[in-house]
Amino acid sequence: MKKIIDFITEHQMLRPGIKVLCAVSGGADSMFLLYFLNKERERFGITIAAAHYEHGIREGESERDAAFVADYCDRNGIPCVCEHGDVPAYALENRLNLEEAARECRYAFLNRCADSFGCEVIAIAHNLEDNAETMLFHLARGSGLKGLCGIPPKNGRVIRPLLAVSRREIENCLREENIPWVTDSTNTSDSYSRNRLRHHVAPELHQINPAFSEAMLRTAELLRRDEEALTGLAEDFIRQQFDGSSLSAAALRDQPFAVASRVIRLLCPRPLSANHVESILALTKSTELGFADVPGLRVRCDRGRLFFGHQEKGQIPEIEITPGMDLILPESGIRVVAKTFTFSEKVHALLIPFCIKCGEIYGRVKMSSRRSGDVFRPAGRGCTKSLKKYFLELGLTQSEREAVPVIRDGRGVLGIYGYALDERAVPKEGDPVLAVTVEQLKKEIYEQN
Repeated sequence: MKKIIDFITEHQMLRPGIKVLCAVSGGADSMFLLYFLNKERERFGITIAAAHYEHGIREGESERDAAFVADYCDRNGIPCVCEHGDVPAYALENRLNLEEAARECRYAFLNRCADSFGCEVIAIAHNLEDNAETMLFHLARGSGLKGLCGIPPKNGRVIRPLLAVSRREIENCLREENIPWVTDSTNTSDSYSRNRLRHHVAPELHQINPAFSEAMLRTAELLRRDEEALTGLAEDFIRQQFDGSSLSAAALRDQPFAVASRVIRLLCPRPLSANHVESILALTKSTELGFADVPGLRVRCDRGRLFFGHQEKGQIPEIEITPGMDLILPESGIRVVAKTFTFSEKVHALLIPFCIKCGEIYGRVKMSSRRSGDVFRPAGRGCTKSLKKYFLELGLTQSEREAVPVIRDGRGVLGIYGYALDERAVPKEGDPVLAVTVEQLKKEIYEQN
C-alpha cells in the first residue's frame, strides 16, 4: 500500500475534495484499484464512483462481469454506472480492429460518466507489467520516442495509481483481503498480440532480469523526460515561426530532425506515420510548388512557406459581368457586384470601386482567374507586363494568384481586381463607367451556399 501512496503523491494524482471515477472491469487489477481508493478515501480526502463498460464481445461472460461489478459496488455503497456497448459493430463501421474499437468506446464512456458524476479524474488500473508490455509492443512496431515512453502516470484527467505495482502484488493483496474478482477468458488466448507478449516474450526477459518490469518503468520515465524536452523545443519553434496557417520552410529545414518532426506532428490534426513526416519535410528541400496529403490535411509549400491546413478556394470560373448583377460564387468564396454610373474622382476615390471606362470596352466583359499568356499595360507604368511577371513582382503565392479576379473584354485584360487597371480602361471625370466590386465572403457564408 505504501508503494501506491508514494506513487500517487510523487505524481500529484489526487488532492482533497475531488471526486474520482474508477474504471472497473471486474478483473483483479481494477477490483484492487476500487478497493484501494475506497479504503484510502479519507486519507486523500476524496469521494469515489465506479463505471463499467460491457463491450458486447464475450457473450454471456461480459454480462456476468457487469453484474458482478454492480453487485460489489451496491454492497459497498459505491455509486456505479454500467453501460452495454456493441464494439464489433463500431469496429466494422470505423474500420478498426477490436482492440482499438474497444479502447475508443470505453474511454468515450468513461469521459461521459466522469462528466455526469462531476469527477475531475478517471482512475485506470494499469499495472507495472502493462507498462512493460506496452513498451515492447511499440518497440516491435518501430515506434519513435513517444511510443517508447510507455503508459504515462497522468494523461489529462486520467490517472494510473497502480503503475508501479506488479500483478503478483495485486493478486496477493486481494487474496489477503478476501476481495473477489473475475477472469476474462480472452486473457489466455494468443489471438491478441499483447497476450503473446505477456505469455511468451516477457517471461524470457524476466529470466534475464527478474526486475525487468521495474527497469522498464525507470526507462519509460527517462524517455518521457527526453520527450518532454524535445516537444518543448518544438512548441517554442511554433510560437516563434507559425503565423496561424504557415511557417518558413527554410526555418523548419534547419531544425534537427527530432524537433522538426515534432513540429509537424503538433501542427497536424491526426497521428502521422514516419512516411507522412518525411513527405512533409521533403517539401522544405524544394523551391517548386509542392503538396503532401496526410491524414486530415493537405500541406502545401509555396514561395518558401509551408502551409498547414490552408483552406484553398477553387479557381474563379469564367463569368460575364453585366450591370446590376449581384452574384455569389461559393466555390471561390466571393461575391461579385456590378453597376454603371458617371465617374467622379472626388467621390469614387473615397469609395474605391474598380471602375472601368465604358468607352473602352469591346464586346462582353468577363471575369475569371488568370490565363496562360495574359498581358496588360498597368496604368502609369508605360510598359506591357505579363500577368506572370506582374504577380511575381507582387510576391503572390501560386494559390493567391489563382484567387485574383482578372477582368477582360474582347481585346484582352481590362484590369487585375484590387491591383491595377489597364491604361486604356482608366476613366476620367464625367466618363460612364462599369464599377465592379468583389467581396471575400466569410467562410460560413460560402460553405452554406
